[in-house]
Amino acid sequence: MRATAALSHPVYVTWYGAARPGARTERGSQRETSGGAVHPLDELGLVLAEAAVHSIGAVGGHAGGVYLRSGTSGLLRLAVAVGLPAELMRPWWRMHVNRPFPVAECYRRSQAIHLADGEEAMQRFPQLMAGLPFSLSSLYAPVTSGDERFGVLAALRPAVPGRPVAEADQRRFTEAGSRLAAALGELHHDGTPIRWDGEPFAVQVPDSNARPVRIGTFDWDLGSGALTADEELCAILGVDPAGFPGTIEALTARVTPEDAYQLYAVAREAGQTGRAVVRRIRIRRDGDPPSLVELTGRPVRSSTGIGTRRVSGSVIDLGAGVVPHEAGDRLPDGLFSLDLSCRITYVNRSAAELIGMPRDLLVGRVLWEAVPWLDRAGYWDQYRAALLARTPVQFRVDREKDDWVTVSLFPGRDGVTGRVAASEHPDHAPGPISFPGAAPGTFTSSADRSSALYRPVALAIALTEAVTARQVSEVVTEELLPAFGGRQLAIYVLHERHLYLAWETGFPAGFLAPFEGVGLDARIPGVETLTTGRPIFFESMDMLAAAYPGLAIDASVGARAFLPLIASGRPVGSCILGFDHPRGFAPEERTVLTALAGLIAQALERAQRYDSEFALARGLQDALLPHRLPVVGDVETVGRYLPGTQGMDVGGDWYDVIETDRGLALVIGDVQGHGVPAAAIMGQLRSAVRAFALADLEPDEVMSGTNRLLIDLDPAQFATCCYVLLDPDTGTAQAVRAGHPQPLLRRPDGTTEVLDLPGGLMLGVAAQERYPVSQLALEPGAVLALFTDGLIEEAGADIDAGVERLRATLGGVDGITIAETADRLIREARQATDRPDDIALLLTARWPGRETDRTLAGPGRS
Repeated sequence: MRATAALSHPVYVTWYGAARPGARTERGSQRETSGGAVHPLDELGLVLAEAAVHSIGAVGGHAGGVYLRSGTSGLLRLAVAVGLPAELMRPWWRMHVNRPFPVAECYRRSQAIHLADGEEAMQRFPQLMAGLPFSLSSLYAPVTSGDERFGVLAALRPAVPGRPVAEADQRRFTEAGSRLAAALGELHHDGTPIRWDGEPFAVQVPDSNARPVRIGTFDWDLGSGALTADEELCAILGVDPAGFPGTIEALTARVTPEDAYQLYAVAREAGQTGRAVVRRIRIRRDGDPPSLVELTGRPVRSSTGIGTRRVSGSVIDLGAGVVPHEAGDRLPDGLFSLDLSCRITYVNRSAAELIGMPRDLLVGRVLWEAVPWLDRAGYWDQYRAALLARTPVQFRVDREKDDWVTVSLFPGRDGVTGRVAASEHPDHAPGPISFPGAAPGTFTSSADRSSALYRPVALAIALTEAVTARQVSEVVTEELLPAFGGRQLAIYVLHERHLYLAWETGFPAGFLAPFEGVGLDARIPGVETLTTGRPIFFESMDMLAAAYPGLAIDASVGARAFLPLIASGRPVGSCILGFDHPRGFAPEERTVLTALAGLIAQALERAQRYDSEFALARGLQDALLPHRLPVVGDVETVGRYLPGTQGMDVGGDWYDVIETDRGLALVIGDVQGHGVPAAAIMGQLRSAVRAFALADLEPDEVMSGTNRLLIDLDPAQFATCCYVLLDPDTGTAQAVRAGHPQPLLRRPDGTTEVLDLPGGLMLGVAAQERYPVSQLALEPGAVLALFTDGLIEEAGADIDAGVERLRATLGGVDGITIAETADRLIREARQATDRPDDIALLLTARWPGRETDRTLAGPGRS
């Protein structure tokens, strides 16, 4: 079957944010609060949606999705999320293939993975359980066709303790992955790129038990009792249209006895008022329980205008039944209902009053978007527990200061029923998941225990991946504060026996200013916790003021925890946690916070070393790149460098312009890797090329000599390079290329082409490699562009598209200098937020006889 086959059932699709395949989004610190918008799917999206829905349903799953490879090497992206809001899975939208997660391992090894329950998942993938601490059964199937590894198919389903994943389900899910791979293979063969670089879309599994909405019509002659019913009404009644007697008695026989009088009441009221009348009645079908329908009767006046002799109308069967709003409104508790996308489908009067918004502004919107005080990091684990593990949860929410409510979520197959009730002010921060009837201080299940404890574990794991001091601070903010109910955080680092603020959030503006730069002899808790090595806890601000009477205390109430940041016996700084309300600190909490402080200190110390290495690498690179290019007669050169946005932020790209006796040497190169090692190798190669060029060697000899030198320096290191020897007077040039991107040549009339220069292997591969020499000419007013691959690479786009984009931009400039042209090219590259590589650019132009007007002519003008 072709991959383009029509869907056999409806698939409801929601894109999140600006998320569509190939769409680029810039995401700031605040999460986008779009509930998602419905869009048609392209061919790839249709194939993914249908395969995911069918395969997950086939193994009894309630959620899952498909990960696809992306335009970034080694990165998988969630393309489709089934059965749950994609927003809940945002931390797992991107998955590097080297991570210790089942999706990554399934992709790396092209082998299926089956996890029976949370215990097995914890044993094999503890980092997964740190972020998803729920007892789930999960299946992962590789989506591989021949040598093409497209991605991974995943399914989640409730776990049955002690029961492994059945072999039939294993086989069924693996076959589903193979079928999806075959469909994607066809698309790949037809030229459709099989990769995903946007945000995921969400689909819901259709409810196979739902009945369609039906609307039947009738016409009732009140005098004779004749009743004409269309086919839809007969279907609602459960009778054969050919056998329907066509009388009001036949309809009455299908109505429950206690509702039969409603038919005649409709006819009487419609005749008396002259208006349409609506009643809810229950229909009896053979072998089925009564079904609630809506009956509408409208009077039809006689031709003489005297009295009503006929009633026409409709009967609406809503399939799932009519929601009895009045029943819910009678309850004192606030009730609401969510679908599996977390959209509000029903709110009773009490819930609307507690939430503080009218029903029409709530229904149809995503829960945390409609109710802003439910959109907090600490509550997302509760939503995941309800929708992923299908576990009832209950948690307290502070709507405003000292205004608490309790929210309960009861998940089911087709959605979630929620309860919201006013809650008294708690004596301490909200604790673990619990329910009425559980013993105080206990957990109702092992899943609850995992949910309460996993955030400190997640913090520990996340700290191992934080590189810079800012990243460490962000991790502490995102993981530590929600885990303990904190609202304020300050991290101070020690430098030359003084503490300096490195990060803060939540404190009043200017409140921390007096403590900036204090010495270790100051008597304040932030200093004493570091000098003594012990944490200090204050359960209220009154306790803090009593302990430090000379300390300026803010007017707010609450609690404070001061933690020493000490790594391997060396003081690093101190951390302050602030809470809005007085609270106690249980012994277990104090132990965990003290242990986590040590992990934070180690991460900060590592980040400081990283920052030092970064400063060294940046200084080294700045020293090695030319600060001024030579001016030679009628030749003008301009160089630019732009660091990447990831990792060390310092790479091995370089450019150079060298005056030699043989002409002007134009050089550009790119050393593999980043950081100090790449910058050091870059400096040695730049010096080697310069030395060989000044020795008046031929261009191919310059490249060959540099190649052998790199092999001697580091046999495991590689680099690319392009070397052009230009005669400034004639414009003739000789060029050699070692694995480097082809240069661009912009002619005086604006025509721009990608040169086709033969080249050899990149430097550092083969000691005896030969590099062919090409001839080219630089006409007056022409521009030669040398660049590294960072300028033409873009996540999710083919490199040829990047070359074409650069060619079009260079060819389209008009009336600007080559310096302004270089700035424009770099400015366009700077707009990419996910740019893993750095960029070097060298532009060269000849201006014979033009001392003043050295601007480029636009297309078609020379």
